[in-house]
Amino acid sequence: MSARLALALAFLLVAFIAEAGTVRLATWHLELDRDGPGLLLRDIRRGEDPRLDAIAGAIATVAPDVLVVQGVDYDHGLRALGALRDRIAEDGPYFPHLFALRPNTGRPTGLDMDGDGRRGGPRDAQGYGTFSGQGGMAILSRHPFDRDGARDFSAVPWRDLPGAVLPRWPDGRPFPSDAAQAVQRLSSVGHWAVPVRLPSGPLTLLTFHATTPVFDGAEDRNGRRNHDEIRFWQRYLDGAFGPAPARRFVLIGDANLDPGRGAGRRGAIRALLADPRLRDPLPGRNTVDWAQTGPLRVSYLLPSTDLRVTGAGVHWPPEDAPGRAAAVLAGPHRLVWVDLALD
Repeated sequence: MSARLALALAFLLVAFIAEAGTVRLATWHLELDRDGPGLLLRDIRRGEDPRLDAIAGAIATVAPDVLVVQGVDYDHGLRALGALRDRIAEDGPYFPHLFALRPNTGRPTGLDMDGDGRRGGPRDAQGYGTFSGQGGMAILSRHPFDRDGARDFSAVPWRDLPGAVLPRWPDGRPFPSDAAQAVQRLSSVGHWAVPVRLPSGPLTLLTFHATTPVFDGAEDRNGRRNHDEIRFWQRYLDGAFGPAPARRFVLIGDANLDPGRGAGRRGAIRALLADPRLRDPLPGRNTVDWAQTGPLRVSYLLPSTDLRVTGAGVHWPPEDAPGRAAAVLAGPHRLVWVDLALD
């Protein structure tokens, strides 16, 4: 059987599954961000980056109905995201519906936010970034979004999270200053609740990309922020930020934290995984392999307990298997997916 015929049969199978009432969701930290605005769009249009071919091939293999991605630069009009969508469609599924909002990455504050005594650096933005929009997140979907029903929590002040563990100097003063904490947003990239209109009814995606818990000082600014970015979702489901869905929702994204290994305040992710409102279809499965840390689990797909999981996996072909070299080339993060039966 030719590769082209196999791909066509795979898409027919996916279409049959979708019609049968199953939806496949996936998330992947692509690490496609560039050092300046417009460079990602340029590189996609040039078609000379072999990583893009590897990424498109993996997405074609998994063939999700809805794909949440991180590490994609945001621009007005979503031109880079649209170009990425079109590149994916050359090998795999076409996603007619795109959703992305301006992230906190690179958004200037005018203040010293990291305590180094200087202003205007990438760590002085609301979220780390050399320009506004660097390394944002996005959703690509075969199904339309309920845009009027979408909620963006990215502007929520960190100090407004109930029980926030804000950083302090050794003498107890707010780190790096009270003025900085007054404007500091909780989200390093974003926190969104986005309903997707499926034939069986809406499914709400609760998506985010938390900061890394390292690359700071003794004040543990990043570790504390990562902890609270994760903990936000439990407070949201508790009703602390307005009405929250009671059913048919999926928490999906990059928490940048493993529940058992690596740096960080692991209590937050452990509490999230143990929350009785969520189910974990992939316990213990690694989703990234960094040279500095080895394999870790940092990306998550956690459906609400009313949803029935019919399949789940991490796209990582074994040694010497077809697609392994491409998966390695695509980057250290792995494509994570779950199938849900929506009766």
